[in-house]
Amino acid sequence: MMREPMRPSLPVAILAAALLLPAAAAADEGMWLPSQLPGIEEAMRGSGFQGDPKDLSDLSRPPMSAVVSLGGCTASFVSPQGLVVTNHHCAHGAIQLNSTPENNLIVNGFNAATMADEVSAGPGARVLVTDRFERITERILARARGKTGRAYHDAVEAASKAAVAECEAEPGYRCSVVDMYYGTDFHLIRQLEIRDVRLVYAPPDAIGSYGDEIDNFMWPRHSGDFTFYRAYVGPDGRPAAYSPDNVPFRPAAWLTVSTEPLAEGDFAMLAGYPGRTFRHRTAAEFADQVEWQLPSRVELMSALLAAVERATAGDADAGVRYAAQVASLKNTLKRAQGELDGLRRSHAVAERRTQEAAMLAWLPSQPDAAAIRADIDAAAEVIASARGTRERDQLFGLMQAQTQLLRGAMQLQRLALERGKPDAEREAGYQLRDEARIEAALRQAQRRYAPAVERAILAELLARHRALPADQRVPEIEAVFGADAASAAAALEALYSTTALADEAERLRLLAAAPPEVRASTDPLMRAAATLQQAALRLEDEDKARAGELLRLRPAYMRGMIGHARSEGRAVYPDANSTLRVSHGRIESLQPRDAVSYAPLTTVEGIVEKHTGVAPFDAPAPLLDAIARRDFGATVDPGLGTQTVNFLTNLDTTGGNSGSPVMDARGRLIGLNFDSNWEAVSASWKFDPRYKRAIHVDARYMRWIMARVYPAPQLLHEMGLPLDGADRAPAEADGR
Repeated sequence: MMREPMRPSLPVAILAAALLLPAAAAADEGMWLPSQLPGIEEAMRGSGFQGDPKDLSDLSRPPMSAVVSLGGCTASFVSPQGLVVTNHHCAHGAIQLNSTPENNLIVNGFNAATMADEVSAGPGARVLVTDRFERITERILARARGKTGRAYHDAVEAASKAAVAECEAEPGYRCSVVDMYYGTDFHLIRQLEIRDVRLVYAPPDAIGSYGDEIDNFMWPRHSGDFTFYRAYVGPDGRPAAYSPDNVPFRPAAWLTVSTEPLAEGDFAMLAGYPGRTFRHRTAAEFADQVEWQLPSRVELMSALLAAVERATAGDADAGVRYAAQVASLKNTLKRAQGELDGLRRSHAVAERRTQEAAMLAWLPSQPDAAAIRADIDAAAEVIASARGTRERDQLFGLMQAQTQLLRGAMQLQRLALERGKPDAEREAGYQLRDEARIEAALRQAQRRYAPAVERAILAELLARHRALPADQRVPEIEAVFGADAASAAAALEALYSTTALADEAERLRLLAAAPPEVRASTDPLMRAAATLQQAALRLEDEDKARAGELLRLRPAYMRGMIGHARSEGRAVYPDANSTLRVSHGRIESLQPRDAVSYAPLTTVEGIVEKHTGVAPFDAPAPLLDAIARRDFGATVDPGLGTQTVNFLTNLDTTGGNSGSPVMDARGRLIGLNFDSNWEAVSASWKFDPRYKRAIHVDARYMRWIMARVYPAPQLLHEMGLPLDGADRAPAEADGR
């Protein structure tokens, strides 16, 4: 749940109605709600869109109904038999989960010859199909009015939980309450939650992540970043856990893959579930991001990577177990560095300060100006109050987020605590609706854990905790791990050499046990978690009290900034919050700096140029052989006379857009989004049209790999695509 509902004294309904009418955006800026698209029809048609934007605003109609969330990435249906295409890096966890040192699917790739050969993507894998988006602002804010701080937070949370519980009364759905424009408007979202997701096809890592971290966020790029899943349901057509008896899901719509060439200037449109953007944050928050958060993140991720790499050196099994976590750490590190560089290059802090000053100068002429300004100043004080403990909070959060057994132990202790309450009063994340996900995480830990590696991660974080000023250290951490390096080393050795939680059966036994039995556990890691939970609850109370004030106060700042922006004709699309959004624009080249110009399409010749035979530029022999033969068939680019790989657009994207389908002017799939260029990583905070580009894998490259390099004719046929030089394959797979 998002955390910023609006101060009730403001005219919520009037402001909400105004915000649904888009203003002109700079260049092709904007992650638009589907409901806003009819309001920007002129801009979309100016970019080349040939459909009716009203069709895009209806989530029950194609192509929007074919676009799904994976709970962190985006994907889309591409056949009537539940075939789903997304990025290779989005499926990396599932590929790793099914890998062993003897059969490493990360290295070898995976290709299920038949549906019977498809393998589970893991108990936590989900395909989420949005079918409802309903405004419920008055219901959420009704009991928050007149409250402050923690009470305001709790009132909004209680109303949100009640709405979710009512929505999920019908089995098979996952519901959530989100807000737009930081509390102005609340919406209830319902998603069909498909729980049996299977891996169908994944190219080898040397194709799927060609260039790896060296090329990450870079252009030119030559990555075949695509993978196929399939969604399965029970024989009755309803979502069900994995079972051999399940059948492929029959989606209401699926995307048709285009077989036409691409060129600079062509219209492009992307639909997906972008995670979070922060473009409407205060100037002080922009400064905090540049001056502390990003430098701190770069340094921390570098240290954690080094710790993992030391602990996995010479251990192939541990290397496989931590492959997905290492990839995530590397991505976070590089993204943070790129974001920092980009915000500095665009002078984002200075520009935001100028915008904020202009808004404050404009504000006195507006109704309720004094009250709004008072709330803006109060919100600034609340934001500033978090700075004193931010290092502590970051380290304690990472101790849980970057571990497997410790995190599992703390989840078990917290669940035991919450199970003693009525479900509506349980902490979000620990309600009945969440227990299946907790179980999935506890199961998956078996393939993502090695004791030496987890100890190394904790040792690094504990050393940093000991370096904090005495008044910032968490007493419970020192009670468990000691206050010096020798004590920490001894505690880690004792905890991880004697705990039984490394056994999946023991974790699941505790999950099923009654709360008193869990709390009475004598397992050393469970006892440690019980102690650490005291700190987690105390810090959580502090955080909610602060968040409650921002729930009440931040909307005043938003009213000022949005009102001022609209007075100048600037865009007012909401910050991204993992809800379905649409961006539109064109295939476009890039001129990132003086005398440098990048073409918008790359070709297989670039793969050969980069190839060294050493990872990450170790193109596999079948790929190099096919390039040498110039065996391109139906996917050859007629203008370039060769096979394309990736392409650039000026589409507005951020994290969570990975796997998003990129469509042409008629709504046909032309590629998958998988990255941003280095110069535009900072777009989560600031959109700069000079530099913002999105990087996509060309659908023609996907088809070529599946036809000529690592053949999957069964999938091409299923998608209605040509197997050779023909223009079309069977019409039975046409999207609708």
